[in-house]
Amino acid sequence: MTNQANTITPSVRGLRRLLAAMAGVMTLSAGVALACPFCSAPSLTLTEQVAQSEAALLAGWAGGKPAKEDDAGTTRYRVLDVAVQSKDWPVKTDESISLPRYRAGKEGDLALLLGIRGASSIDWNSPLEVTRDSYAYIKEAPRPEEPTTERLKYFLKYLENPDEAVATDAYGEFANAPYGDITPLSKEFPRDELRKWVASDKTSPSRLGLYGLMLGLCGKPEDASIMEERIFKTGDEFRLGVDGIMGGYLLLTGEEGLKKLTDRKLIDKSVPFSETYAAMQALRFMWQYGDGRIPADNLKASMRTLLDRPELADLVIADLARMQDWSVQDSLMSLYGKEEYDIPSIKRAIVRFLLASQKAGAAAEGKPAAEHAAQAEKLLAQIESSDPKTVRDAKRFYLITK
Repeated sequence: MTNQANTITPSVRGLRRLLAAMAGVMTLSAGVALACPFCSAPSLTLTEQVAQSEAALLAGWAGGKPAKEDDAGTTRYRVLDVAVQSKDWPVKTDESISLPRYRAGKEGDLALLLGIRGASSIDWNSPLEVTRDSYAYIKEAPRPEEPTTERLKYFLKYLENPDEAVATDAYGEFANAPYGDITPLSKEFPRDELRKWVASDKTSPSRLGLYGLMLGLCGKPEDASIMEERIFKTGDEFRLGVDGIMGGYLLLTGEEGLKKLTDRKLIDKSVPFSETYAAMQALRFMWQYGDGRIPADNLKASMRTLLDRPELADLVIADLARMQDWSVQDSLMSLYGKEEYDIPSIKRAIVRFLLASQKAGAAAEGKPAAEHAAQAEKLLAQIESSDPKTVRDAKRFYLITK
């Protein structure tokens, strides 16, 4: 960030867009069934792919016709086992299936073949390389229509499985699962393994967020030191998954952990932007899912410290509106158009905050408007008299969720 008004450095701007896209789910309404708050973007898991298929089977490479000039060739597979099959076009063991395009292979190579209904037969997708063990994992997995919490008990056993494809898929099942369906399993979480995974630099960064959250749900006070070591590690590199470790840390440590996180990740301006943003995510998580573990006023106070950071101000103001922290109205008004805060996105955020305050405290059923709502109305009138364009722009896409 520079000291010139109306600017945010390109590197911070780009990182803001990246982080907001990765964590956008956290800004949605609490009434929506959200996927794991600190997991990577959900993807279609293998069990979901099988459920959407007309047929699913284990096949062995059996040769084929190599590509030649304009001919892409073909590849033959021998059916070894059938997990799912079509009622109209059943598949039998030892049956031969020919697929377009030659794929090099050797005897013993295995593939999962998934087929969808075609006009007059099964249309097979590109084969997925599997092992006997990974195919057994797929075949025995509970189907998507079963209760999520019950399904997750099966996938819990395969997190960090030696077969990377299996481990990634098991993680995907948790990434897709609503947080409310994950928490009932906390007593069954492998605490000792989670401690190792969170502490290890070999753990895939994309899974650290989930593991940090899980350790926070099942851990004991002594586990906080492991999480602190990862959270407060110094360095300038972007750390994927640290937001989930922070969220789990706050679940485990409550107000004491919030104070440490506030002092060292929010107030300290020497901390890289990505680390501060991760701490913001942890605050959002506790506000939405913390169930009173940390008093609401404490969370609001920690979020307010970030108003001193112009590069984060518009995001912080939106969060304070969701938290209904109307105590900052005068402070926001003093920032409007001031030096580094003279940025369209920040000014629009302030206007939307005041609109939210006005709406939240509007007069109803014979009761007068709340004091904060009356104040917001006056402040909005002041802004509109001097900057009507910003008010119009802010109202165009006005949406504040709780």
